[in-house]
Amino acid sequence: MRGNSSHLSEFILYLIETAPISNDGRLPSLAELSKKTGMSIASLREQMEAARTFGFVEAKPKTGIRRLPYSFRPAICQSVTYAVSIDPGTFQSFSDMRNRIESAYWFQAVELLTQEDIMQLRALVQLAKSKLSKHPIQIPHLEHRNLHLKIFSRLNNLFVVGFLEAYWDVYEAIGMDVYTDFEYLQRVWEYHDRMVEAIANGDYTSGHQALIDHMTLIQQRSQPLSRQRFE
Repeated sequence: MRGNSSHLSEFILYLIETAPISNDGRLPSLAELSKKTGMSIASLREQMEAARTFGFVEAKPKTGIRRLPYSFRPAICQSVTYAVSIDPGTFQSFSDMRNRIESAYWFQAVELLTQEDIMQLRALVQLAKSKLSKHPIQIPHLEHRNLHLKIFSRLNNLFVVGFLEAYWDVYEAIGMDVYTDFEYLQRVWEYHDRMVEAIANGDYTSGHQALIDHMTLIQQRSQPLSRQRFE
């Protein structure tokens, strides 16, 4: 493995090659790791912080250091948040990539959904509509996020799922979840309703078209991006 991994830190190589796999993923203390790897504690702290940023490990006072299940999400969040902080306009490219991924994986994803999943999707649509009918209206952002992630939740592809999860994290970080144009929100949920009912009826092509039509709405929005949200 080392011959193909020269770009990986010694700590990450330890996680890959040496660290015992236990039920809770617990790793030795820094002092023990220093003895095992021959690295200084200072170097270990630095490399462990990088691994923590990527979501490979966590360190807490009571539980110590634990290796976490792999997720693509943390690395994307860190990278895209940095990019958008420098140039808010990059979110548009990120959003376009997300749209293309959802479109490409739509048919594979919806064929895997269960009847229970479909019931949950319908419940999310109804809850969102209920929020929009209140005075004052409530923005059904959580329902929006959960509906899209639920549709793709059965995919056995941790990179696609991780990317889509990261999209919503960044979406929230830049304030897209506080958009309050009532007409826009109504249209969004009309498309969501069409998507879900098409899935329920096995008409995946119509659902896919509703997904594409829905995605064009984001281009009509002003993007409340601000560097200050990342400071």
